[in-house]
Amino acid sequence: MKSKQSGITLIGFIVVLAVAGFFAFMAMKLVPAYTEYAGVVKAMNQIATQGVEGQTLDQVRRDLLFKLGFQYVDDATISPKDITMGQGPKGNELRVSYDKDIPFMYNIDFLIHFEKSVPVAGNVAPPQ
Repeated sequence: MKSKQSGITLIGFIVVLAVAGFFAFMAMKLVPAYTEYAGVVKAMNQIATQGVEGQTLDQVRRDLLFKLGFQYVDDATISPKDITMGQGPKGNELRVSYDKDIPFMYNIDFLIHFEKSVPVAGNVAPPQ
């Protein structure tokens, strides 16, 4: 009686390993950007809970950038122009919108757009 072999060949295993390695490399490049975004969200929520009553937009930006330092957010990631205040459905909102360019391999890059808004208590004072 002939025995029927089953399983994966060495060539098939190498192909599966190459595909899994490609996606693992891609994840190693992308995960830090998303953990950094989680730090941005945490810092924004801290600003939202403390309120912005009587502060100017520049003071809010400075305070948020200071808190981002504690969340290990790179200084080059968010610039002050990326931080805005505006009217939302529930009142004043603190908005952060930025793009993250991540080099992948050769001339291939990932461009990820992050945008978050949180409602804040209080009104921002006009610039002085």
